[in-house]
Amino acid sequence: MGRKAGITLDDVADAATSIADRDGLAAATLTAVAAQLGIKTPSLYNHVKGLAGLKRLLAIHGAKLLLDEFKDAAGDKQGAEALRAVAYADRVFAAAHPGLFESFLPAPRPGEDDELYDAMAQPVYLVAGILLNMGIPQAEAIHLIRAMWALLHGFLDLEAKGGFGMPVDIDTSFGAAIELMIAGIEIAATCANGRAAT
Repeated sequence: MGRKAGITLDDVADAATSIADRDGLAAATLTAVAAQLGIKTPSLYNHVKGLAGLKRLLAIHGAKLLLDEFKDAAGDKQGAEALRAVAYADRVFAAAHPGLFESFLPAPRPGEDDELYDAMAQPVYLVAGILLNMGIPQAEAIHLIRAMWALLHGFLDLEAKGGFGMPVDIDTSFGAAIELMIAGIEIAATCANGRAAT
């Protein structure tokens, strides 16, 4: 697909990200992105296939940024320390990129869009690697990851939408949720390691 001279796909992703994070995912329209780039709306079709293509681009771009954040946070850490680092990185990402965070849903299914599926799977694979190194069997890892995502993203969605009205420190509540999650995963790892030893 040809590109308009001077405007790259990265430029489109950056402009759409800026709008989505500032004004919400729904505000990242073709017209708004074109205006920010100083081009005519039809020119965007040289880069993306309509609004659906723009939202797809945001999800892929966001997944790559999230993976980088997870890699930086986890570094050489292992086990609970790595999980904790990733959880806090997820919260920082959600606060910095609310539009991108919203673009992750609905999650693609295998065979629907291989590029999008692979991009969004990469952060999951990173977490799966941490769990496998803790001794969690591969067959159980996805269930624990889903539980982690439900806890993390449920908390972060409530936080973003003002769901915590009581005058109690939210950072402390987030820390308590993460420690509860990690304790459960450590118990699961201990049980799995015990079964493997028998």
